Order: sequence, then C-alpha cells, then structure tokens
Amino acid sequence: MSDTVYLLVDGENIDRTLGQILDAKPRPEQRPRWDRIRTYVENAWGRPCKALFFLNARRGLPGTFIQALRVAGYAPIPLSGDAEQKVVDIAIVRTLEAIAQRPGDVVLASHDVDFYESFSALIDDGQHRRLGVIAFQEYLSGEYQGLERVEIHDLEDDVSAFSGDPLPRLRVIPIESFDPNRFL
Repeated sequence: MSDTVYLLVDGENIDRTLGQILDAKPRPEQRPRWDRIRTYVENAWGRPCKALFFLNARRGLPGTFIQALRVAGYAPIPLSGDAEQKVVDIAIVRTLEAIAQRPGDVVLASHDVDFYESFSALIDDGQHRRLGVIAFQEYLSGEYQGLERVEIHDLEDDVSAFSGDPLPRLRVIPIESFDPNRFL
C-alpha cells in the first residue's frame, strides 16, 4: 500500500453528465460538493489524498471557482489549448501515465472512456494499487464496469456529493428489484 492516493477529477465531464440528468445546465447549488468527494476518498482509503481538479480554462480562469477548489483541498489544474483539443482528457491521460511510474492508489472521477487505456494499465503494473472510479453508475462507460480490482463508487448514492433532493436519475432496474406498482 502506498501512502499516496491520487484523486483525479474530470470536472467538465461530471458537470456535463449532471446536465444530462437534470436536462439543463446545473446551477451552482445543484453541483457536487467537491469537498465531500475528497473527504469520501480519504475516509474510504484511510488516508489523505492528493486531489487534482482538471478544468478547461481556454476562456480564462474562473477565479471564484478556483478559490473554492483550493478551500476544498484540491489543486486546480487550469488548462488551455487549441479549440479542437480535449485539454482535460490529454492532461488526465498524461497524469495517469506519470502515476504509472510511481507508487500510489488512484481514484478517477469521470465517466469518460478516453482514460480507459491509461487507467486500466495501472491494474497489473506491479504496484499493487487500489483503484476506484467515482461516477453516476448508469452513465459510466461499460469498459470500466468490467475491470477487475476496480471499485466503482456512485457519486450520489455512495459519496453523497449532493445537497437537497435526490437527483432525477433514470436507472437500470435489476429484474429481481422491479416493482411495477412504482410505475402504475
């Protein structure tokens, strides 16, 4: 077990997926409480984490948000590049590849399949890492769901990252749990 737990947050992806669930752009009070996510990881892994929050800053730095991330214990990583570049994806892949060269457990907060190859390479790299993904399970790319030794944590149900009413999520219902009366 390494002393380091890396929490890599794809904020853009989480926000976009939340927008799909809400069928609208999330308002600030509807967004995840990022401090809860960091605290959840630290409690689940039993030690402090190095929380990295990747964001596209092509249009400039969102100063208030950057400050809020810092207060929540994150290292904000504002990125820019050409309009067609997926700068957050590029940076997270590079970060996963850099982590592969050192010990450390990894928790990825994203639904994006673009990280699958770099993330899954950490499973059998000889480091005996603990790996996790935090996401809305019904939106998580199926490739992650099939990975051995990867813990999947639901952003709402497990992490409790939201305040207020439950999100209006459409979830797959296991047939043994199906109750037609809920829909009649």
